[in-house]
Amino acid sequence: MYIKRDDDGHIELVSREATPDCKEFLASDSPDLLAFLMEGEARQGEAHFQASDLAFVRVLEDVIELLMDKGVISFTDLPEAAQQKVMERQSLRRRFQGLDLVSGVDDEGVI
Repeated sequence: MYIKRDDDGHIELVSREATPDCKEFLASDSPDLLAFLMEGEARQGEAHFQASDLAFVRVLEDVIELLMDKGVISFTDLPEAAQQKVMERQSLRRRFQGLDLVSGVDDEGVI
């Protein structure tokens, strides 16, 4: 692999072929190259984890709403901080849905 290093000597760009930017060759099992590639993988994994968290928040919202609709819990059973967060999310969701009425897409991306 061919790499380009920054001023501090850290890899900032990798190419399979030599390019005007990537002139230095490193073996594919080079510790520097492996560390660079793992860093990118860690960032990608973190982004996936955050996306999963956001999707899970929607699940929790739906579960709370279902429990309240069925009378299992009441809104006032929730701690005050949770009540405020639920109201804020409901308000944001209504506002968001109100902005997207023309497209024919609901809040889950289904047409």
